[in-house]
Formats: sequence, structure tokens, C-alpha cells
Amino acid sequence: MRQIVLDTETTGINPKLGNRILEIGCVELNNRMLTGNNLHFYINPERDSEEGALNVHGLTTEFLSDKPKFHEIVDQLREYVRGAEVIIHNAPFDLGFLNHEFKLLNLPDFTEHIGGVIDTLVQAKELHPGKRNSLDALCDRYGISNSHRKLHGALLDAELLADVYLAMTRGQNTLGMDVEEEVVNIGELLEPVAMADIIFVPASEEELAAHAETLAGLDKAVKGQCIWTASLNPPAPPAA
Repeated sequence: MRQIVLDTETTGINPKLGNRILEIGCVELNNRMLTGNNLHFYINPERDSEEGALNVHGLTTEFLSDKPKFHEIVDQLREYVRGAEVIIHNAPFDLGFLNHEFKLLNLPDFTEHIGGVIDTLVQAKELHPGKRNSLDALCDRYGISNSHRKLHGALLDAELLADVYLAMTRGQNTLGMDVEEEVVNIGELLEPVAMADIIFVPASEEELAAHAETLAGLDKAVKGQCIWTASLNPPAPPAA
């Protein structure tokens, strides 16, 4: 399966107010493997960035003045993403801008060129309800280094998101063994034990405190909840 992890930087937060895309970064995955066939554009948005956006990405009007305009890169972008499943963090934001840019050029929406969308923010909220699920928070949670990320950059963020997506969706679907398993009845291996011989000794307050301290240390080590803590405090089911 071909997937494209995509991120954009923009001049502001609302395309309906005339804000434009000024950077696009794409990272290709094929069967969950990074291929190195990435795509990156700086784009002249033909306007200044709003102060808040400029503080996020640091891409000045002067720097972007000699970069291609969106209509000059759109065909290459369309061909690159065609038919792929696109992975975006907070997809409505980026898709809103991309669809707006395509509409300005009288082209079908960006979403009509691709094979589907995965929103990793939605996935993260389902996996980690009640926790921070920004890209930085997810990098921290999954042990992905983002120390080199001083400002937002579309290609850098797409590369980080690719690592986060692979970590967040990692799972073992099969043991990869076709040998016949021998079914063993554990009860046949154990000596019968009379219930009267079982003695229950409750843990002391000191033992309970030591246990809680150990779990807290494990939670801190994994920067979240260890498996034992998570099993004791399962997340609430999502609202219907």
C-alpha cells in the first residue's frame, strides 16, 4: 500500500480570509516502509504571513519571493499523490487549504486526487483520551527525537509524523509460524489442591506503598502509562 504523510505551512489559519499555502512536505511510505521518495516545495504565497503564523514557521516574505507559485507546482503535486492514502495530523486544516488552492485554479478538490485520508490526531485521541496529542507530545510519548525542531517545517514535520504513525500503529498480526500447536491441559499437570489448604495473606500498607511507587516509576520511564497501570485504569469508552 502506498501512503503519503503530508504537512503544510501557511500564511495564517483561514483560507477564506485570503491565507495561502507557503510550504508543502510529503514523505512516502510503501507497505509501511520509508522509501526516501519525498517531495518538498517552498511556495511564494503572493502575500505576507500573519504575525502568529510567521512566529510558527519563520518563513519570511523575502525568503519566499523567488520561490514558485502554487500553480507552478500543482501538476507535480497531483501526480505525486495520485491514488495514495494520505496521512495528516489534524487533516481538516491542511485539506481545507489544499482544496482552496485547487479551487483557485479551477481544479477538482485535492481530496478527489487521492485514495483516502488518515487523520493521526483522531487516532491519537482514540488511543490516548484526555492526553495532549500534538505532534510534539506524540514524539515525546513514542520516544521519537524532535530536539532539532526549533520551528515548524512541513518536510520535517511530515518526517516526524511518519515515525509517529508507524509507532502508533505498530502491531503484530501473526506469529509467522505454521507449526501445529500441542494443546496442553494445565489442570492435568497440577496436583489437586484442596481449597482449605489455600491461605490468603493480604498485602501490608508498606507493601502496597512500595507497589504504587514501583508503578509510578514505570509510568515515568515510559512517559505515560505502563501496561499494568493501563490495565488497572482502562480509558473510558468514547461517547456514542
